[in-house]
Amino acid sequence: MVKIINTSGKRKTAIARATLKAGKGVIRINSVPLEQYGSETTRMKIAEPLLLVPNATNDIDVTIDVLGGGVMGQAEAVRTALARGILEWTNDPQIKDIFLNYDRTLLVNDSRQKETKKPHGRGARKKFQKSYR
Repeated sequence: MVKIINTSGKRKTAIARATLKAGKGVIRINSVPLEQYGSETTRMKIAEPLLLVPNATNDIDVTIDVLGGGVMGQAEAVRTALARGILEWTNDPQIKDIFLNYDRTLLVNDSRQKETKKPHGRGARKKFQKSYR
């Protein structure tokens, strides 16, 4: 039987879906290898779970599809999906403790959303200037 694990991560409006299966240790995001994906900052953000638990993905192929949101929202959704997948694949409580001590959003979706714009202003809180004369 082939072991396949599906996990997901969310940040703002970005949703990442990760599929983990036995393989050679290749990580692809939207069919692009992690080494070539996005900018250096986004790669570092995504690689945090890999740095915390080295050699965890040496025998796992990870395919992540991410859509919606912006660049950093997608990166944080991807890192959450990746960390959840690694935790579920290894089933090791020590890894869970490592992730939670480092950053809780590695395993828990960040529920914060953009506050909606209100009338009588340019944004959520800012109001147009009032003139009396």
